Amino acid sequence: MRVKYVLSEVLVGLWRNVTMTIAMIITMAVSLTMLGASGLMYLQVSSMKEYYFDKFEVAIFLDTEIAEAQRADLDSQLKADPLVAEVRYISKDEAHQQFKELFHDAPDLVGAVKPEQLPESFRVKLKDPRQYQQIADKFKDKDGIEEIIDQRKVLDKVFSILGAVQNVALAAAVVMAIAALLLVGNTIQVAAYSKRREVAVMKLVGASNWFIQAPFVLEAVVAGLLGSIIGFVALVLAKLFLLDGSLQDLTSLLTPVDWSSVLLMFPLMAGVGGLFSAITAWVTLRFYLRV
Repeated sequence: MRVKYVLSEVLVGLWRNVTMTIAMIITMAVSLTMLGASGLMYLQVSSMKEYYFDKFEVAIFLDTEIAEAQRADLDSQLKADPLVAEVRYISKDEAHQQFKELFHDAPDLVGAVKPEQLPESFRVKLKDPRQYQQIADKFKDKDGIEEIIDQRKVLDKVFSILGAVQNVALAAAVVMAIAALLLVGNTIQVAAYSKRREVAVMKLVGASNWFIQAPFVLEAVVAGLLGSIIGFVALVLAKLFLLDGSLQDLTSLLTPVDWSSVLLMFPLMAGVGGLFSAITAWVTLRFYLRV
């Protein structure tokens, strides 16, 4: 009987302040959508780092006049190094072929560059990409080496930009969450004020604080859960129609966003929406209204 009463009071409370309830749900949905998007971006940046760093190599460019004996000696030293997982030699002809594929849209440039103008190189894959500096220090002063380039440095800049975007999205989500929680608190205050006489009567007949507060707290929880559902639906639609749809070509350099990552966001969003709404409602009732 008590449970039935509490649930009926929750429905009545949500309907009584329907405009504020809708505003609370929408605000919560927006903030939780941004939180879910931030979580997806965090997972995606980590996935991209793991994917690309595993494929990137250290490029060791050789002098154009390097002797065959020097090249063979460098090859054997690299293959014997305990930090190295794999070594590939790129000849002038192979470098020219790669150059033509890279700049196939600029035939004049391709025609102006001859194979003998491009340097030979070794492409070195490390067992641990973070040990690039150790390899660079070992070989930078060797005879026959022109330059050592770590391709990872290029992506570090890209990932730093993505990390900044991730932080901005997370900060915006936090701001929106604070706004949503303030709205939850205001809605609970209005709801409690509109039922102040009923609350006073219930206290006179000996109702416990939990029994009085439960409908208000559950109102906030329901609003938070509804907001999380709407936010999750927004993430699913973004995955279907943006990432896998109109923006698929623009995101070709990104690793695919797995459905498992999207689904993982729902318990996070629902937990944050429900739990923080409940805490906000409880604090509002306990420390401001003294219900």
